[in-house]
Amino acid sequence: MSVALTNPTYSGEFSGKYLAAALLSASTLDGGAITILPNVKFKAVIQKGATDDIVKDADCNFVAGGVGTLTLTEAIIQPDEFQVNLELCKKTMHASWQAEQMGYSAHDSLAPSFADFVIAHVAAKVADRTEKNIWSGAAATSGQFDGFTAKLTADADVIDVAAATITAANVIAEMGSVIDAVPTEVYGSEDLTLYVSSNVARAYVRALGGFASNLGANGTDNKGTQWFNGGALSFDGVNIFVAKGLGDNKMIAAQKSNLYFGTGLENDQNEVKVLDMSDIDGSQNVRVVMRFTAGVQHVYGSEVVLYS
Repeated sequence: MSVALTNPTYSGEFSGKYLAAALLSASTLDGGAITILPNVKFKAVIQKGATDDIVKDADCNFVAGGVGTLTLTEAIIQPDEFQVNLELCKKTMHASWQAEQMGYSAHDSLAPSFADFVIAHVAAKVADRTEKNIWSGAAATSGQFDGFTAKLTADADVIDVAAATITAANVIAEMGSVIDAVPTEVYGSEDLTLYVSSNVARAYVRALGGFASNLGANGTDNKGTQWFNGGALSFDGVNIFVAKGLGDNKMIAAQKSNLYFGTGLENDQNEVKVLDMSDIDGSQNVRVVMRFTAGVQHVYGSEVVLYS
């Protein structure tokens, strides 16, 4: 999204929309690969319900208290708060093509096209950081929240599969080990997805092209390494999603409905501002400020396979 800023300071109605573009253009969110919970002001509670075997032989009586149990627990998603504080000096643009748009006075005005560029650049950087945080983030590092790798590793209920260094020669066997570990109740679910890192996807594409696998020299459709043109990938009937923020040699098998991203897109904590400081403190500086919240959570660890 690009908005020409005729007023050098922008903070208002469309600030949330700029922020939405920054967060939701992260490829995982843009691709709808996980479930998004918007408008989380502080934290959201995701209810979890589990029953034992409630189907019993019939008789004429109703058993007081029932013949099964329903256990209710909950998962909490509490997005963390983040900010971008960037300061630029307008003087550095004097020798560039932006100078004309800034006017000929010694008191520079912020060029609208440069303001557009700054907003677009910051939004792209936020999207990139958000994508990495979703999968590989570590809350101990400034600007990050615990991503799925950290949260799943800490959950004893998650099904762990030992990882190896992925190559075109072993990728099919290693992906198979992940799918083999998927619980029977989950396998075949419409939204079951195999999330793979970029190097795993590259190795899989190479393997299906032959030469380095058991498919023969001609590979898929007898096209060799020319078979793939960027379309969808699947393995054993399970859709593959390339999670660009997932570290090398990592895979996660889970239902989309079991993985959540929470953010407060439309709450008061969100703001995008491009501030020309000349009328405020007399300087030649421009400040860019963004504030947003983001975090992830899974619900049923026992239905997730982590290859790591």
